[in-house]
Amino acid sequence: MSFLNPVNKSFCLEQVCASNYEKLFRLIPDLKSVKNDAVGKAPNNATLHLKVIEQTTYTLTIELSHYFSKNPEELLEPGVIIRMYFDAQLAEVLSDHARPSVTHVFKDVGLCMEIMNYKWRLNFFLQKWLDHCLDKEYQFDTQIVLA
Repeated sequence: MSFLNPVNKSFCLEQVCASNYEKLFRLIPDLKSVKNDAVGKAPNNATLHLKVIEQTTYTLTIELSHYFSKNPEELLEPGVIIRMYFDAQLAEVLSDHARPSVTHVFKDVGLCMEIMNYKWRLNFFLQKWLDHCLDKEYQFDTQIVLA
């Protein structure tokens, strides 16, 4: 599998985060009104689950994952934790089911290039996954409250 490695990764990362913000609102138009959970469905595809982790005036932290089984104890994948910044109109991946957050991986903030590469991989993955979800035409019912 090829690895996209842009020259100006900082600029490109900002563009990917802006694109992901826009795509999340295309996928879930009522995203700001979701208080707890929401479910997205597309014909012949696994359901998408959205869980609100934290909501403030300027940010929203969510977990987005596919639900492949009827067993609620089974791991939801990819289980991406995303923080949305409303003022900057950016969506940044904090972690996913396979990779911990940047702060847990890199204790030395001097490792700027490694941190940038790590964030790039997380957010580029989200961009491709959101493209897939939009192509499959997932529809979210934000009125459903999950127990």
